[in-house]
Formats: sequence, C-alpha cells, structure tokens
Amino acid sequence: MDTDRVKTGITGLDEMLGGGFVRGTANLVEGAPGTGKTTLGMQFIYSGIVQAKEPGLIITFEEFPQQYYHDAAAFGWDFVDLEKKGLLKVVMTSPEVSRLDVESVGGMIESYVNQSGAGRVVVDSVTHFARLTQDPVELRNLEFGFINALKRLGLTSIFTRESPVLLGESPENNSISFVVDSYLMLRYVEIESTIRKALLVLKMRGSDHAKDIRQYEITEHGLEVQSKFEGREGILSGSPRRMADSFVEAFVKR
Repeated sequence: MDTDRVKTGITGLDEMLGGGFVRGTANLVEGAPGTGKTTLGMQFIYSGIVQAKEPGLIITFEEFPQQYYHDAAAFGWDFVDLEKKGLLKVVMTSPEVSRLDVESVGGMIESYVNQSGAGRVVVDSVTHFARLTQDPVELRNLEFGFINALKRLGLTSIFTRESPVLLGESPENNSISFVVDSYLMLRYVEIESTIRKALLVLKMRGSDHAKDIRQYEITEHGLEVQSKFEGREGILSGSPRRMADSFVEAFVKR
C-alpha cells in the first residue's frame, strides 16, 4: 500500500483523502464559479510551502498573477513574499505554450522545478484545453500528455475545471476525469431556500477514500470541510430531499 501522502493542509479534506493526495499524482477539482476551486488550489500550494517546506508552482490560463496575490492576501497568505524567496512561482500562460514548455527538455517549468525543488503545481483551469481541438479523442490525448509530463517532473498536481452547471450533476463530456488519478467535485446545494456547498471525492486511484458527501465553507482562513450531509438524499441533484425529521439533525456541526 502507498504511504507517501501529500497533505493539502485543508481541514477535513486530508481525512477524506486517506491522509492526502498520493505523491506524484494528478488530481482534478471541478466546480461551478465561486465554489472555491482556485482557493483550494492556492491553499494546497501555500500549505506545501509553509508546512511541508515544499515550493510550489501555479500555472494560470485566465488570471494575472496580481489577482492571485490579491486573493491570497485575503486569507493571510503572502504570495508576493514567497515568490521573492523563490518558494513560489505564478505563471500566466496559455495551454498551447505550457504544453510545449512542459514537454520540452530544459523548459521554464522544468528549470523552475529543478532549481527550487518544487513538488506541487496547480493548473487553473484545464477547461481551456478544450479550445485546442474539437476532437474528443485528440483532446484526451493532449490532456494525457500534459499530465504525464508533470508527473515525469515528480510533481503532485491539482487541475481545476469549470463546471457549466450551477446546481446538479455535470454533463458527461468530461474527458480529463478518465486520465486523472483522483476527482473531486465541488457543488452548490439548495436546502430550505439556502445555498450550501458540498464536496465529494468521486474517485481516487489506488487508494481508499471517503464515500460520503460533506459540507464545506470558505472562511477567512481558507476552505474548511465540515460534517457530512446527514438526513438528506439527492445531494448531487442540487435540490436534496429531507430524510431526517428535523433540519437541525440534517446539519449537525462537528
């Protein structure tokens, strides 16, 4: 059994993952806008730097680095200082450029990993790979090649993916879910006319993981996974049905 785990540093999530992501794996985090995909990724990188002494890399296809500095500062994470110390690198690029870079010898990503000893990377968002081709088979091969290139560098990666639906399950055309090692879903859930957030580990290759659906919140300290949804069914539909006799029983906090 594997014992080498990469902790996310996120309250409750590492327990769901059996201690963290398996080192050297590719991990997909999918969710609608505002569910906290980027926050989860930034927290994973920050935790690696400050808790595991493991430098990290953020590859973004949609936001300028300054946006990450600003968003991270809201949680008390000083990304600017970490970059000055060589412990973090935030790179804005494109799927075309990053794919060629990571698959070439001596590229920017490989050079940074070798120089800094980086062990973690966040790719935000892999959704943009879909613009490279309309052929689903070719898209899957492109994603597979990019993922394997990061694995060859010894990186444990998180790929964020935008979900086109706000409530309910995602459509089936998710090619990358077949090539990643683990798949986390972030979902909005409507209960008693209130929007809650739900997290589920759909798969984790080569490892056991929690099978239940859990609530989470984005706090001033980042993302925190809480108790599971008790007394409800149909969570992934976006509109769960009550199973328990009381709303309080359905939301017992730890």
